[in-house]
Amino acid sequence: MLARLMLQSLSAHDMSPERGFLSSFEFDEVALPSEFAPVVEAAEQLSGLLTSGRVRHWLNQLPALDLASFAADAPEPQVRAAMVRYSFLVQAYVWGEAEPPACLPANLAMPMVQVADRLGQAPLLPYSGYVLDNWRRLDKGGPIDLSNIAMCQNFYGGVDENWFVLVHVAIEATAGRALQIATELVAASDAGDEGKVEALLVEMNTVWDAINAIFDRMPERCDPYIYFHRVRPYIHGWKNNPALGEGLIYEGVARFGGRRQAYRGQTGSQSSIVPAMDALFGVTHENDVLREFLAELHQYRPVPHRRFIEDLAEASRLRAFVTRAGAPTKDAFNACVTQVARFRTRHLEYAASYINKQASAETGNHTEVGTGGTPFMRYLKKHRDENRAQLVA
Repeated sequence: MLARLMLQSLSAHDMSPERGFLSSFEFDEVALPSEFAPVVEAAEQLSGLLTSGRVRHWLNQLPALDLASFAADAPEPQVRAAMVRYSFLVQAYVWGEAEPPACLPANLAMPMVQVADRLGQAPLLPYSGYVLDNWRRLDKGGPIDLSNIAMCQNFYGGVDENWFVLVHVAIEATAGRALQIATELVAASDAGDEGKVEALLVEMNTVWDAINAIFDRMPERCDPYIYFHRVRPYIHGWKNNPALGEGLIYEGVARFGGRRQAYRGQTGSQSSIVPAMDALFGVTHENDVLREFLAELHQYRPVPHRRFIEDLAEASRLRAFVTRAGAPTKDAFNACVTQVARFRTRHLEYAASYINKQASAETGNHTEVGTGGTPFMRYLKKHRDENRAQLVA
């Protein structure tokens, strides 16, 4: 019952029909307190610091800010903006030179953990910091689409890095209507309104046409070679990574006791769109190592988005309703499930061309290991195949 009540408003999960899971604020609208000035300056100059070949030298000079009070009391948009800045600096420190360090210095480790704790997230760059909170509109009165958005915080910058992130931003915004429809489908199926369910599924299919059309545009301005060698190296984590298999020491963080901490890197699989669709459509995955990975990955999402997926999974009886419905409703349901499988297929194709087919001599940027630390080709294919197999007869 509570899950159904929560689904009546996307805003209860920090979402909206216009922006989906994207932040309710734009990054350039959030100013950090003056104590952050050296951190912001370093983050804005990150491309130059990386190009110097000694990014750690420069980042070691940053002040060691105690953000305990800030993390506890600051408005959430400020904390999320600080998370973006610090998580990019952390990733650059770890992956910005030839060999990764064993230890993250206290001037980065302690504030990183403090802001991440406030947000209930892991202390490294998450998908939310890379995509959901890291954008702005060029024309504030215009739409959130590829003709009117910019990436705010970069590593090296350039069109390929920007486009890679902005395609995801545009997808997230477009998915907002699909997420609103998901909540309406729960209500319509609960009410036994087959006509409404069918109409909503038809609309959902149209939204997914738009989502897949945006995803199809990735190769326009993001070259596979440049992505692999200039974008991907900096978004890896330190769990199951060949270069940092045992994780990273977060210096000065008392509760870690000097022990290495292993966290999965930023990956598009941390987006909440497809898991929300699985929850709505009742698409399940075999109880195996892959499913354990999905459960672990769920903890890297922003807390309100986790709750939305959980509430939707608990509340949705859509699959059971459709199995008793007429052929037009079943066809509309299956069309939507197929659209999600199409999205997964495109993801698999991009993984092959942008990663698997590239050559690498870098131990931390392995062609067989995803940024989330998994054998991604096998996992993505299995997800897609399980999705395809769960149409309603």
